Amino acid sequence: MSHLQRDTDVPVALITGGSGGIGYAIAAVLARKTFAVVITARDMQRLEDAASRLRKNSQGVIEALHSDATDQNSVDHLIASVLERFGRIDLLVNCAASTSSVSGDVARIEVDAILDDLNTKVCGYLRYTRAVTPAMTSQQAGRIVNIGGLTGRNSDTLSGMRNVAVTHMTKALSDALGPKGITVNALHPGIVRTPHLDELFEELAHDGQCTVEDVAEDFISRIPLRRVIDAEEIGDVVAFLASPAGASITGESIAIDGGFSRGIYL
Repeated sequence: MSHLQRDTDVPVALITGGSGGIGYAIAAVLARKTFAVVITARDMQRLEDAASRLRKNSQGVIEALHSDATDQNSVDHLIASVLERFGRIDLLVNCAASTSSVSGDVARIEVDAILDDLNTKVCGYLRYTRAVTPAMTSQQAGRIVNIGGLTGRNSDTLSGMRNVAVTHMTKALSDALGPKGITVNALHPGIVRTPHLDELFEELAHDGQCTVEDVAEDFISRIPLRRVIDAEEIGDVVAFLASPAGASITGESIAIDGGFSRGIYL
């Protein structure tokens, strides 16, 4: 881990859940922009490995700092560490979430699993938001982007309730923080190429006694753009929302899914 002097001219982005998947991809995009990037998660070894890979593809500053989304003291300590190193936080991307173990089978529902889901993703997002708000308020500027998911827009799985909660939370926070110069938006990724998606395709292929290619083709056939979304495309939208061009967008829930979700949302 490097020890940095403060550079108040460089915007600072903090990405939770930044050691892999979509969080890592967002960090990669922002690292190629003008941001100093801080990634955080619980597993310090994975974080350090991710930071090392990011540094190979960017000339910017990359920091890896531990935090636990389920522990407010841990989150507060992280924010204090970031402010000590950089003196500011301009962008918070909430992406920390555990793989949901909530069953859709009513007979097998485990309420504790639902509570774990909500504690990590929804309450975790609130903990990080609470912790960064004083710094952003003092700057009279800040951007918060919450990563949700399209399971919140359908009834296929009970784990989607956490993404419904993220959407409601985003709108409520945008009302509360707008007067302080802070925008809050939610992004809902569709079918995105990550290791988790590969695992899902393999599981579905095993259950359906078909090939992974067959499963992938079936999914792709239901996407109007006829392709799986690249994870860095999520990062591109985050970068837009964090730019001056995104300054007037707040309280919105934006799907990045190639047209996969068919609902009409005004």
